Amino acid sequence: MPGQRKRARTRSRIRATQRTADAPGRWEPLFSTTEESELRAYVGRLRADGTVTDPSQLRIDLFCGRLAHPSTYQVSLFVPEASA
Repeated sequence: MPGQRKRARTRSRIRATQRTADAPGRWEPLFSTTEESELRAYVGRLRADGTVTDPSQLRIDLFCGRLAHPSTYQVSLFVPEASA
C-alpha cells in the first residue's frame, strides 16, 4: 500500500517524542553554529562516539535570524532528572 512506510516512520517518531516528553528532565544545549555542515558533522561525531545512542534524546533547533542576526542551529541533549 502506498505511503505505508512513511506512516510507520511518523508513528515511531511520535512514540519516541512522547517517551521523552513524559520523562522528567531538561534539555541541555551542547553546540551552536550558523553553518549546516558544521551541525551535520557534530551530530555525526556524537552518534559515532556513542554519546547519543537514542535519537529521541537529541534535539536540533533552528533559530531563524533576520538581517542583523544570522540563522543559528542549536543541538541539545535530553538529560533525565536523577531519581531521589
